[in-house]
Amino acid sequence: MSDRPSPDEGLSAAELAAKYGLAVSGARPGLGSYVRQLWGRRHFILAFSQAKLTAQYSQAKLGQLWQVATPLLNALVYFLIFGLILNADRGFTREVYIPFLVTGVFVFTFTQSSVMAGVRAISGNLGLVRALHFPRASLPISFSLQQLQQLLFSMIVLFAVAIGFGSYPRLSWVLIVPVLALQFLFNTGLAMIFARMGAKTPDLAQLMPFVMRTWMYASGVMFSIPVMLADHPKWIADILQWNPAAIYMDLMRFALIDGYGSENLPPHVWAVAAGWAALVALGGFVYFWKAEERYGRG
Repeated sequence: MSDRPSPDEGLSAAELAAKYGLAVSGARPGLGSYVRQLWGRRHFILAFSQAKLTAQYSQAKLGQLWQVATPLLNALVYFLIFGLILNADRGFTREVYIPFLVTGVFVFTFTQSSVMAGVRAISGNLGLVRALHFPRASLPISFSLQQLQQLLFSMIVLFAVAIGFGSYPRLSWVLIVPVLALQFLFNTGLAMIFARMGAKTPDLAQLMPFVMRTWMYASGVMFSIPVMLADHPKWIADILQWNPAAIYMDLMRFALIDGYGSENLPPHVWAVAAGWAALVALGGFVYFWKAEERYGRG
C-alpha cells in the first residue's frame, strides 16, 4: 500500500465540490438555466394542464359542459340582481348590456381561476414536488394554461351570446387574440406570485375567495365604471378603470361588442395592458424563481 498522500488531501468540502463539478442538491439554478429547463419541460407542462382539465369535471354527469355552464349561471345571477333589481345596466341598451355582462364574467373568471389555482399549485401538489426534480414554475404555468384552454372552450358560447344580441363577426374580433395573450401573461405572473405565497402560507387559499370577490366588484364586471361613478370624484373611476382586470375586460368588450366603442376605454389602453402583462409576468417569474430551492421543504 502506497504512503503517497492523496492529491485531494487538505482540500475543503467546497473545494472538493468545485474540483469535481458537484453542486448542492436542490440548489436554485441561474435564471437563464432555469428558463432553459422550463423550455425543456414544455411537453410536460402542456400534458399536465390537459390532464388537469380533463379530470376537473370527470365526476360530474355533464362533464366538460360545466366549463361553460358555471360562468353562464353566474352571469344569469348577476343579471337578475344587478341588471334587473339594481339597474346596473345604466348607459347601455339590453342588446349591449347582456353581452357586456357575460363577457365580463368569462374574462374575470379566467383571471380568478388562474389565481386560485396558483395559490394551491405548490401546497396542493407536495407529493409531486417532493418526489420529482423539475422546475417548480412548471406547476403555476400549467395551471394558467389549463384556465386558458377552459376559456377558449367557453369562447364558443361567448361568441353565440354576442351574435344572438346583434354583435356579428367583424374585423375587431381579431383583437381578441392579443387581448387573451396579454391576459394570459398577466395571469401566469400572478399565479406564480401567489404560488410562492401559498407554498409558505397554505391558509392563504381560504382568504383568496374574499379578495377575488372584492376585486371583481371593483372591476366593473356587472356595470360601467364611468357611468356608475359619474357623481363621484373622477380619480376614483380612473383608478378602477386602470386596474388590470378592468383593462382586459374592457378590451375584450371593445373587440367583441358592436355598441361598446372606444369612448368606454381609458387612454393608452393597449400600452397599459401590455405594461401590466410584462410587469407582472416578469416580476412574478423572478419572484417565484428566487424561492425555487425552498418549495416542498419543511
